[in-house]
Amino acid sequence: MAAWTAFSCSDEYSFDIARVKTDWNRLHAGDQEPLPQDERLLAAWALFHRGEFEHAAELGTQAGLAGITVVSKATCVYANYIEPREKVRLRLFLDVADRAATLAMSEPDNANAYYWQAYALGRYSQGISVAKALAQGIGGKVKSALEKAIGLQPRHADAHIALGAFHAEVIDKVGALIANMTYGAKKEVSLNLFERALALVPQSAIARIEYANALVILEGDKRAAEATRYYEQAAGVRALDATERLDVGVAQTELAG
Repeated sequence: MAAWTAFSCSDEYSFDIARVKTDWNRLHAGDQEPLPQDERLLAAWALFHRGEFEHAAELGTQAGLAGITVVSKATCVYANYIEPREKVRLRLFLDVADRAATLAMSEPDNANAYYWQAYALGRYSQGISVAKALAQGIGGKVKSALEKAIGLQPRHADAHIALGAFHAEVIDKVGALIANMTYGAKKEVSLNLFERALALVPQSAIARIEYANALVILEGDKRAAEATRYYEQAAGVRALDATERLDVGVAQTELAG
């Protein structure tokens, strides 16, 4: 497979192992990943937070099962924000889903094993169309995995965000009645999940972006101004690492458009 496209601003985030340790709780407030003790894994995370996603994935792969989470996160962030080829993006998401499922079988109490499986399948579903993914039964897998992640780690804000987005997108594609009857997707659950996520990570740009998207889907014009405010807040977040920079960039692009 061809080399990944480089993140253009990686030189702006000077992470090393020492800084990763110092900033770990802030960097991983959303996913609640435990601080690893393995220096090789810490080095992989330093590469990730700098925006050297391919190198982070390569180093994480060398660590075997212990490295699957950093590999998954590096791959998903890269595929979601940077990779320009749709077929490659979809293949990367499926690769992550497979690896994360393997990790879940080995470590059934690892919340991020379920989260990354769900995240990857969710992004894959958006790529092939949510309606098509629902017909293939992927939606149930995504919902179940996210609920499992939250059950294992109730402070997993990223899982709350992803599950809130799931409920909103299903309602958007099949309507509120069928979404509730067939998939258990409800507007009030979606909104509550986003409120919980923002309470857990009040500084998060992506929480505001996804909440804004859900508000537009679920509430329409009556909360459009509020959605715009969330985008404005996201655009003004001071990014701590490369991924946050990409999130902020999404909000700035949306407002500029």
